[in-house]
Amino acid sequence: MTWPCTLSGLQGIVQRLISRWRGEQLVAAGRGLVGQTPVMRQLRAEIEQVAPSDATVLILGESGTGKEVVARMIHRLSNRADKPFVPVNCGAIPAELLESELFGHEKGAFTGAISARAGRFELAEGGTLFLDEIGDMPLPMQVKILRVLQERTFERVGGRHTFTADVRIVAATHRDLEVHIQEGSFRQDLYYRLNVFPLETQPLRVLCEDIPEIVRALTQRFALAGRPVAQLTDGALAALSALPWPGNVRELGNVIERLGILYPDQVVDIAQLPEKIRMQLPADWQMPDMPAPTVTRPPEPLSHHGAKREEVDPRDMFAAGRSNVDQSVGIRLPIDEQELAQCQCVLPEMDFDLKNQLEAIERVRRTTLVEKLRKYQMSA
Repeated sequence: MTWPCTLSGLQGIVQRLISRWRGEQLVAAGRGLVGQTPVMRQLRAEIEQVAPSDATVLILGESGTGKEVVARMIHRLSNRADKPFVPVNCGAIPAELLESELFGHEKGAFTGAISARAGRFELAEGGTLFLDEIGDMPLPMQVKILRVLQERTFERVGGRHTFTADVRIVAATHRDLEVHIQEGSFRQDLYYRLNVFPLETQPLRVLCEDIPEIVRALTQRFALAGRPVAQLTDGALAALSALPWPGNVRELGNVIERLGILYPDQVVDIAQLPEKIRMQLPADWQMPDMPAPTVTRPPEPLSHHGAKREEVDPRDMFAAGRSNVDQSVGIRLPIDEQELAQCQCVLPEMDFDLKNQLEAIERVRRTTLVEKLRKYQMSA
């Protein structure tokens, strides 16, 4: 850029920055759903198409298939990405509290309302409001939501001031809303308002070819969160891929977490899978021919900045969020050999100047590397 800068030159710079940011957001959000089957590719393509618009989205799918993940991807790729993403589970909140939860209330509006409180619509101002399990919403509340979608205004419970609802609505349900319309438990006019751009998440029984990649993504995510992880062989992955998984990714994630607790940093083959899992295998199931025994490969121990233990939702299905994590599958070295190899790899990057250069190495914390150097009697 030359100085003094012209207006057209500045506009060009801004546009390039926006394009670069958009590309980074697309890559980051694309990690949310793993899998290369045609249905997963199509779902990601549809998300990329609808995200930049402000259209209302209705996500349909069984429980545990990642509907909230899809909603978060839509938000992250939208023009509202720098504003709040506010989820609310309509089926988990008692009917008598749902109105106050969504629209807020004024002081004294009801017994226990000792102060005014903003609702989810206000908290999501400028961003995205995710109405999960909207099929469980009581009919009286459906009328109020319909009004917000039509008029883009609402009032707090017990209040007279009208608020403008500048939010994008993304809704989700595991129910067949058309059946509920026929039964009279869901409003048809609300359904039409929500069903502007429908998306459907698929159950694992349809995505059996993607299960090994999903397992690797879950293993990496648990490892980055400081959880113990097991190392699954191709045989174990093939067995998991042959199961119906009625609980979908949530159920699969629970099994992967349980194996990590039982076999931390150990190789898990078919024989080590829970008996309940092995008993579900089809009677005629045979392990496919494998060229060589391999195991899942979680992130290297020094790659997660000493990540502390945190809650992980298996439905996220996030691939490892760091670019230096190897997502391939190969023979797993013992942990000590991995650490030693990584220390040897990092030292040349430091130009043997531990004091001055270590802080610049983003993927290794100073205290962690010093500890490993002492362990393997290496010097910088």
